[in-house]
Amino acid sequence: MDKLPMTSRGLTRLQEELKTLKSVERPSVIRALEEARAHGDLSENAEYHAAKERQAFIEGRVAELEDKIARAEVIDVSKLTGNVVRFGATVTLVDEDTDEKATYQIVGADEGDIAKGLLSITAPLARALIGKTKGDSVEVSTPGGSKAYEITRVVYK
Repeated sequence: MDKLPMTSRGLTRLQEELKTLKSVERPSVIRALEEARAHGDLSENAEYHAAKERQAFIEGRVAELEDKIARAEVIDVSKLTGNVVRFGATVTLVDEDTDEKATYQIVGADEGDIAKGLLSITAPLARALIGKTKGDSVEVSTPGGSKAYEITRVVYK
């Protein structure tokens, strides 16, 4: 069973989603199924089939979240230091072609949100950055071609 690295913020988000699914979504879909059954013939009841599909989705997501939470390895980023890029590092990059700056924190696979500056550890850019230090250059293959970045800052906060 592989551990899933994540921040405490990521674990909290997964736990909140699980709680919502169990305490709000599950009871809601059960009520929808009961209402649909009350309408009679289930073979041609679109509400019943939609509720069953929703129930299957919810149960699948609950199982997935329970598994991820059980395998979570919470890494306290505030206790990390150094200038080598690792999980949890906040990295400032400069695009070597356009001189555009970007700052990303490397987070768990389920936490990634590029618009918020959260780069999933499984993303090609994050994988290219791991093990590098300030001043290093990294090259990443993208759908639009190869991109080169220089690391200008590495901090843990």
